[in-house]
Amino acid sequence: MHELSICLALLEQVSAIAQDHRATGVARILLRVGPLSGVEPLLLQQAFPLAAAGTLAADAELRIEPAPVRVRCTRCGTESPAHANRLVCPACGDFRTRLLSGDELLLAQVELVLPGGPGASGPPEDRPPES
Repeated sequence: MHELSICLALLEQVSAIAQDHRATGVARILLRVGPLSGVEPLLLQQAFPLAAAGTLAADAELRIEPAPVRVRCTRCGTESPAHANRLVCPACGDFRTRLLSGDELLLAQVELVLPGGPGASGPPEDRPPES
């Protein structure tokens, strides 16, 4: 299951982002995964909690959005959506197309928990007074 190793690499990247921003945790991670990426989103979802255990992202929500397959025809220049198993130009029917998107695995967004933010539990002097 290479999705576990992908999750581990993803969490290294997320941890570096969190450390750069001095975050105390990670609330949400948004990935865009294309159908031609070689990654199975369901397996990625299942592997994530195991990989995230003991990290700043242990309680994070992993959201996965599908990335559309788009091609550009090398014959007529048309850019259009395509099906993962049919990368032909819908305008002229030519099979010589160039893939523009659909093979990516992209870290699109990371929502961090910052010190003093909602849900943060720092020393009282770091928190605003309660009224």
